[in-house]
Amino acid sequence: MSSTHCNNYQPRPLNRRAMLQQCANGFGAVALHSLLHEAAYSATGTHGLHFPAAARNVIFLYMDGGPSQVDTFDPKPALDKYNGQDPGKLFKVEPTQFNNNGLVLASPWKFHQYGQSGIPVSDLFPNVAKHVDKMAVIRSATSEFPEHTFANYFLHSGSGVQGRPSMGAWVTYGLGSECQNLPGFVVINGGLIPPGGLDCFGSGFLPASFQGSVFKPAGTAVANITPTEPTSKLQQSKLSLMRRLDQSVVDQYGRHDSLESAIANYELAYNMQMAVPELMQLSAEPKHTQEMYGLDAENEQTRIYAAECLLARRLVERGVRFIELTCPDIRGDRWDQHAKLRERHAKNALAVDQPIGALLTDLEQRGLLDDTLVVWAGEFGRTPFAQGKDGRDHNPFGFSIWMAGGGIKGGTIYGSTDEWGYKAIQDKIEIHDLHATMLHLLGVEHTKSTFRFGGRDMRLTDVKGHVIHDVIA
Repeated sequence: MSSTHCNNYQPRPLNRRAMLQQCANGFGAVALHSLLHEAAYSATGTHGLHFPAAARNVIFLYMDGGPSQVDTFDPKPALDKYNGQDPGKLFKVEPTQFNNNGLVLASPWKFHQYGQSGIPVSDLFPNVAKHVDKMAVIRSATSEFPEHTFANYFLHSGSGVQGRPSMGAWVTYGLGSECQNLPGFVVINGGLIPPGGLDCFGSGFLPASFQGSVFKPAGTAVANITPTEPTSKLQQSKLSLMRRLDQSVVDQYGRHDSLESAIANYELAYNMQMAVPELMQLSAEPKHTQEMYGLDAENEQTRIYAAECLLARRLVERGVRFIELTCPDIRGDRWDQHAKLRERHAKNALAVDQPIGALLTDLEQRGLLDDTLVVWAGEFGRTPFAQGKDGRDHNPFGFSIWMAGGGIKGGTIYGSTDEWGYKAIQDKIEIHDLHATMLHLLGVEHTKSTFRFGGRDMRLTDVKGHVIHDVIA
């Protein structure tokens, strides 16, 4: 682990929550805990490593809206051959979200092979394409839901039902954080909160302290980070009063997660007053690094996503466990091109391509990519035929995602769709398999990472999920 991680980072110190859970007096032990270090891993239950981990952190690059697989990472010559023909005469067309089905639509972009592996990538991603030898491209992902909100819940939590814990919450519940000055699960909001809202990043039935903390990639990142009290002594007095009041409630009514989480959040918020301003000093980065990410780019959305990606690297350096990036608003919808595919997919790609390429380069140069898992995914893909004349409708039957870093076998293509890029036909994977693989790379056996709720042991992968061993180095 780099020494630039959290200043008080320790490999295996005791977790605050584990400490409190093991002490009969609950928050009566806070004074004792103040003598101990912050936790990287929990010591009880299913928390902690089940086996040696390949990755220690996750950066999830969420492509809101569903990028088209046949226009990005899954070239299909048949679409060129049959462009403009009736798809119903060529293959079975499933019901779509809007059922405004047009003709077979060839990709407007050309594909080229990159790297020693020769993996083809479209002209939408010239910078990401340079890193294919670090990536495993999975072309056979599927979803159970064709509508954004339910598909987003499914992608993020393994369930199409609102209110379940997100993958970021599960990861931090299982492994904790390696930094006490910042949340273990951070969402960097580039401007688009996905359909389904903040529940996509929630903790569900897990303790509330594991939910995602939403940062902005500019300014102070979070609201009210600057103390309003004129002196630190006055602020400390207020915090002390809050602790005493909270303790009196605990003494009277016993332990309760909402109260414990509130107290933990007070402590974290106090620590963040120093950590967050320092985190946000992107101008302190060398000029060549800022330029590599695109902080000086002509396109505003590129600048926004560049700041997100650079913050993600800085958060990894500080030991934050799980970081998710949302897309900037291109003012032409997210990757949800029901019309104007050429124009708006190009704008979305322009916003994220250079920053993602820089992130992978920067992580590798700093020795962080080996133990940082980078995942790129939307909630589903898009149809190989047009919606109307120049769009594509939702397609959950087969789409592409990719993974890089932290234990991934680079230069790998896994699975395939049919000749149209419509349905997964070989090595089909579900979102549960993606989650199982992510947890596996983090050293967690997904069937053993459970939480008792509603009378049964719940887990991120529910009763499904298989590790995709062929993409693991």
